[in-house]
Amino acid sequence: MKSFTVLQGIVAPMDRANVDTDLIIPKQFLKSIKRSGFGPYLFDEVRYLDQGEPGQDCTNRPINVDFALNQARYKDAAVLLARENFGCGSSREHAPWALEDFGFHCIIAPSFADIFFNNCFKNGILPIELDANVVDGLFAEMYANEGYSMTVDLATQTIKTSLGETVNFQVDEFRKHCLFNGLDDIALTLKSADAIRSYEQGWREKSPWLFDVIK
Repeated sequence: MKSFTVLQGIVAPMDRANVDTDLIIPKQFLKSIKRSGFGPYLFDEVRYLDQGEPGQDCTNRPINVDFALNQARYKDAAVLLARENFGCGSSREHAPWALEDFGFHCIIAPSFADIFFNNCFKNGILPIELDANVVDGLFAEMYANEGYSMTVDLATQTIKTSLGETVNFQVDEFRKHCLFNGLDDIALTLKSADAIRSYEQGWREKSPWLFDVIK
């Protein structure tokens, strides 16, 4: 997993409440577990005018011109500004995979669904919860200023907007440590590889019959 230290990027809106994981990445795309290649299908049902299928080339698909991610002003956005209860619905980890593969590395919202919130940290995305009034203000600034961007600094836990405003945010210290150092669950486990091997060897010596090969 890539580490998250400082992110500077354009902000794009997902201006609706209760965005569920099926809207983030529809069910037909859940057949793969490669963690990559989901970006073209992010928000597929509202991003395109036809129904997408796994493996489909999206280059010439008819797009919904009213959808923010199809508009030039939000091209290459790295920060997604959302509303309350973002990521609700099923627990599919494909949702953060699709967001990360598209290019979003930070999501700001008044609240998140718990499982989605946890999955973001495990996949290199920083989810930031801010007061709804603060989020309202950020939406207003973004809509009023084309090219609106933010610099998100995880170490200092600050957001600096392109208009000069600074917003502080909170993050759990352990999650911050893992994200800052690029440690997912596998990487955390591997850091204890020597201790695990030592523990297993001890069990082999104390209870060798547990490891006999059954013939």
